Amino acid sequence: MTVKIVTDSLSDITSDVAEGLGITVVPLTVTFGQESFLDRITMNTDEFYYRLTHDATWPTTTQPPPGTFVDVYNKLAKETDEILVITLSNKLSGTYQSALSAKSMVETGCRIEVIDSLTVAMGLGLIVIAVAKAAQAGANLNELTDLVHGAIPRSHLIAFFDTLKYLAKGGRIGKAKGLLGAMVSIKPILTVKDGEMSEKTKLRSRSAGMDYLYNFVAGFTHIEELAVEHATTPEDAEELIERLSSLFPKERIHKSTISPVVGTYAGPGAMAVTVLEAESN
Repeated sequence: MTVKIVTDSLSDITSDVAEGLGITVVPLTVTFGQESFLDRITMNTDEFYYRLTHDATWPTTTQPPPGTFVDVYNKLAKETDEILVITLSNKLSGTYQSALSAKSMVETGCRIEVIDSLTVAMGLGLIVIAVAKAAQAGANLNELTDLVHGAIPRSHLIAFFDTLKYLAKGGRIGKAKGLLGAMVSIKPILTVKDGEMSEKTKLRSRSAGMDYLYNFVAGFTHIEELAVEHATTPEDAEELIERLSSLFPKERIHKSTISPVVGTYAGPGAMAVTVLEAESN
């Protein structure tokens, strides 16, 4: 019986990849004033970024309640006796706690393991994809949990921010607080360190940012999975993918759009690359 894999919508896994690998994606919620939307379900990315840049109301975000995970667990327990849940960093959201709390609320013999990935976006997504492939190949839950813990330090996400305004406003700036004084004049590159946002470097232009993303990937000699994602600039993502195709097969580069919930903090113009390093022999 195949282990069922569950993650959240901040993994930025596309619907076709999720469907193909049998991954259940639990949505977070984004709210504009009195209107609440499920991430990528009742609001898609185009609608979100339009409202983010045109609506006077600043959006807020909420993790799924434990009851949502209970429903997912009960449904999947009819198909398997082992479930593995991998969430975004608990320092960025309460999603991990919701998923964990839901375990004790399920009356089933199904074994459920919940792991905090300590990352977000495709930093999380590439781990989940690798684990789902292993599950389809027949790996058991113990093997898959070991795989997750081994993959977390091999997952490297860096993100280019066109502005820090949204990250600062949303209170998710983490260890990058020192950048705030120069918010207007710089284009920061951030990474995820110890589960929260952290400064990598700061640049003066978008083109320098794209070069930095490319050179970051070029610094790895053994890549298992690679992803490029954008908020509002698909043409920049395509151009970067073309450049990266000299380093890694183009058809294997995952292209995704930064989810509405992550976009609440990343803002328009953001771009990210994630490398999942291959295991060393």
